[in-house]
Amino acid sequence: MALKLRSKHQQLQHLIIELDSKEKPFWKAVAKGLNRPRRVGHKINLYRLDKVAAGKETVVVPGIVLGAGEVTKKLNVAALKFSGSARQKIEKAGGNCWSIEQLAKENPEGKGVRIFG
Repeated sequence: MALKLRSKHQQLQHLIIELDSKEKPFWKAVAKGLNRPRRVGHKINLYRLDKVAAGKETVVVPGIVLGAGEVTKKLNVAALKFSGSARQKIEKAGGNCWSIEQLAKENPEGKGVRIFG
C-alpha cells in the first residue's frame, strides 16, 4: 500500500518515498513517522533522549530534536532537524548528529538503531 504524502515540502516527500521503498521494516517505520502532520509531529527534547537512551546508542528521531535539558551520555542521533543548542550539546557530550539520509546510507539494514518519538 502506497503512503499518502502529507507534507508539501518536496525534499521531505522524496525522503519519505525513498525510505518507504526500502525492503526493511525499520525504514518503513521511520518513513511512517516522518509522514505525520506537522501539528502532531515529533519534537523531542534532549532531556528525554538522555533519560531513555543508553550510552553509545544510535537513535533516530523522525522529527525535530530541541535543546531543552542536558546530555550526559555519548549518543549518536539522526533526525530530520536539530536546533542549534541541541546540536552543540550532543557534540559536546561526544556524540554525533546525522541526517536521516546519512544514517540510511551508512546503515541500510537499520541494525542497532532505535526509533524514538
